[in-house]
Order: sequence, then structure tokens, then C-alpha cells
Amino acid sequence: MTWTIYLSGEIHTDWREQVETGARDAGLPVAFTAPVTHHEASDDVGVSILGAEPDKFWHDHRGAQINAIRTRTLIGKADVVVVRFGEKYKQWNAAFDAGYATALSKPLIVLHPDEHAHALKEVDAAALAVAKTPEQVVAILRYVIEGELSGYTDARDAAQ
Repeated sequence: MTWTIYLSGEIHTDWREQVETGARDAGLPVAFTAPVTHHEASDDVGVSILGAEPDKFWHDHRGAQINAIRTRTLIGKADVVVVRFGEKYKQWNAAFDAGYATALSKPLIVLHPDEHAHALKEVDAAALAVAKTPEQVVAILRYVIEGELSGYTDARDAAQ
């Protein structure tokens, strides 16, 4: 089985690439999906396709609705959802994605630095795991998918 992992959240660092590379290096049978991570394209999709909107609210609303088609579809198809909250920006959309995934009973892994623990306590409470690094996310995926825990099991032991 190939597991589908949806990577949501912060778009200003390479955390997605770190998770994808780590999973590939671990030989995990995974396929990754994500929202559109080109910030301007994501913001402007509605007006680029449907036409100019002078009111910024409706400009953003159109884009959010079209982005939601992708987000809802891919979260719905995911086996596991990983949501990253970065240090620099408030990711309200990431919090929404975490709540949506939880409402769909999708296994949720949250990734954020310690300084966000208080602000994200409700999100963390809904998650099945809270990680601090992309490497921890890969280790969780390896354990969940392959039954392998570094230092404890190998592929032969996990199969027994």
C-alpha cells in the first residue's frame, strides 16, 4: 500500500522537502500532496481566473474558495495529515486544515517549535502526535507505516 500524506501549513521554509527527502531515504511507500505553496498564485487564483475584484475582501474570498477545492479534496484522500506551524507567521489556514482533518477523523501530526505550544494547545490536543522537527515526522511515519523504531526493531522483527 502507498500511503498518502498531506503536508499543510507554513510555506516559507523547506520543511516539506525535508520530510519528503527523509521519507524517500527511509524507503517509505508514500506519496505526498500539499496546497499550492506559491504564495502569490494562491492569493491571486480567484481574480486571475474569474476576473478582477477591486474589494480586497472579495479578492481574497475568491482565492480562498478555489484553494479550498484542492485542500478539501486532498485532505479527504489523505491517510495522514501533517500540519506545520512556523515561527514567523500566523498560519490561520493551517489551524483550519488541522480542524478539518480532525473532523474527518484523519490521523493528524502537528509540527511546531516549543514557543507555540501554549497558543496551539487545542490543536495539539486533537493531534495524535506533536513533533518539533521534520526528522521526528519521518520517524513517526516510519514507525506507523513500517512498524520500525530505530534502535528497537528492523524490518525482519517488525514483520513477526
